[in-house]
Amino acid sequence: MMLEIPGILSKDAVRELRALIDAGEWVDGNETSGHQSRLAKRNAQLAEGSEMAAEAGQRVLAALSRTPRFIAAALPLKVFPPLFNRYQGGEAFGDHVDNAVRQLRGTEFRIRSDLSCTLFLAEPEDYDGGELVVQGLFGEQRVKLPAGHAILYPASSLHQVTPVTRGARVASFFWLQSMVRENEAREQLFRLDTTIQTLSAERGGTDAAVLELTNLYHNLLRRWADA
Repeated sequence: MMLEIPGILSKDAVRELRALIDAGEWVDGNETSGHQSRLAKRNAQLAEGSEMAAEAGQRVLAALSRTPRFIAAALPLKVFPPLFNRYQGGEAFGDHVDNAVRQLRGTEFRIRSDLSCTLFLAEPEDYDGGELVVQGLFGEQRVKLPAGHAILYPASSLHQVTPVTRGARVASFFWLQSMVRENEAREQLFRLDTTIQTLSAERGGTDAAVLELTNLYHNLLRRWADA
């Protein structure tokens, strides 16, 4: 399941975050790449472990925790600390697959990467190219969202970022380990949750059908979740 998550950051919050990270130290993006990714990746990345990167990452995590659509879709168990990248001057990231397991350097923190997320921090009209292209069973999906919006997609997907030929594409990116391992199960739970919220708004939370569906949702989550 690929899902757009709009409005994670307001325009003001994006401007404040950009002011913070733009003043930081940017390094070769391959500092955090695996062997296969190094063959395809050309970009810059905010230095991992810097104070600015840590503060910026905390701002992103706080915003995610306030976004019900993100929580409902991802059912996050663990989130890898957000990273920040920049593409400009023809830089790109060719077709690749994210590592199945991500470990935070210098720590014992690691996750199984079930989901990847890109939070856009530049407006689409400010740069040419830079589309996130994700391959799926029904062909490719091309994504280029407004600043403050994010795209959530399976980390197992083959994907790329097309060359940026004008301006700069700036984004935060990170991986998640979900409480529910299987993509199909997460999708069914998300659709069920969305239906419950719609019916609850129409009929009220004590409606018999709403209660029955809520019971079904939690029993399925109890069956599938690792918490």
